[in-house]
Amino acid sequence: MKRNILFLAGLMTIAVACTNKESKTEVEKTVKVASVEHYGETSTLSFPGKVKAASDVNLSFRIAGPIVKMHVDVGTYVKKGQVLAEIDARDYSIQLAATEAEYNKIKAEADRVIALYEKNGVTSNDYDKGVYGLQQITAKLNAHKNALADTKLRAQFDGYVQKIFYNQGETVGAGMPIMSVISSNLPEVEINIPSSEFIRRDKFEGVSCVTDIYPDVIFPLEIIGVTQKANLNQLYTMRLKVKGESGSLLKPGMATTVSINLQSNGTNLVKVPVSAVFEMNNQPSVWVYSERDKTVKSQSIKIKEIKGDGTVVVSEGLNSGETVVVAGVNSIHEGETVKLLPAVSDTNVGGLL
Repeated sequence: MKRNILFLAGLMTIAVACTNKESKTEVEKTVKVASVEHYGETSTLSFPGKVKAASDVNLSFRIAGPIVKMHVDVGTYVKKGQVLAEIDARDYSIQLAATEAEYNKIKAEADRVIALYEKNGVTSNDYDKGVYGLQQITAKLNAHKNALADTKLRAQFDGYVQKIFYNQGETVGAGMPIMSVISSNLPEVEINIPSSEFIRRDKFEGVSCVTDIYPDVIFPLEIIGVTQKANLNQLYTMRLKVKGESGSLLKPGMATTVSINLQSNGTNLVKVPVSAVFEMNNQPSVWVYSERDKTVKSQSIKIKEIKGDGTVVVSEGLNSGETVVVAGVNSIHEGETVKLLPAVSDTNVGGLL
């Protein structure tokens, strides 16, 4: 009997230990999220646009001379720092060698004068001549070193050779364009807007574009800037940056149609699905999801109106574009790391819970 009691006691100890171990294992919860949307009357503006390279520059030598090597052709992909073309370096090498000899001579004399001056062996005038002479020849030496280095034309960024204006063997002057290189970064889109829309540019939001080549793809855009002076057609040029990996489908020269949502009432109201709202400390709140560390944080809100379409109008506590949890709000806690189900595109998700 005693042996049986001891055996049962051992089994209970093991069971308790296993239970405690399992209780400490936290399962990462899965939730659904949705973006906080602006609430209010909006209108959509459409403008024709054109895709442009993020950078499109004409490269030139800073010195003159005959081109002895052309390392690239039109369409060649180049990396930043890659040598694209070379000018005959013969005269610049001779020039540098002569300057180096002159530099060594003047430096030796200057060092001797400075050493004597420290021992009161020469006058202040002789000392100043030695120091200034050394500074002058040092600047000349650096200029000739730079000139020799400038016989090689290098790419300023990763991209593609668009045009070549001179061929090997031709002599070019300093500053004359040798070739055009476009950046391989995500492109930009350029549109022209009238003054009536220019004055309302601070109300632009939700900018995107489509192109006939990819009719089923919507490319999100971000405003870079707008010129402050109208062109001859009284239009202001707006530059927009393409966001997301899909932007690599767009190539410079493609025609696009840009759509811009315009806030008509200027309010700061936003809306979220009613399923996102819960009560914490007697305050209506939501879980705001952080893309950076995949965690959630509670945020108290002020509700202005509950709509019949399953959304809640919020006047304080949230900004348009933030991400909130819309399903699983009662099963998570402050600072918890969560996993996401596919994002909800329709704001009416009240039936998810």
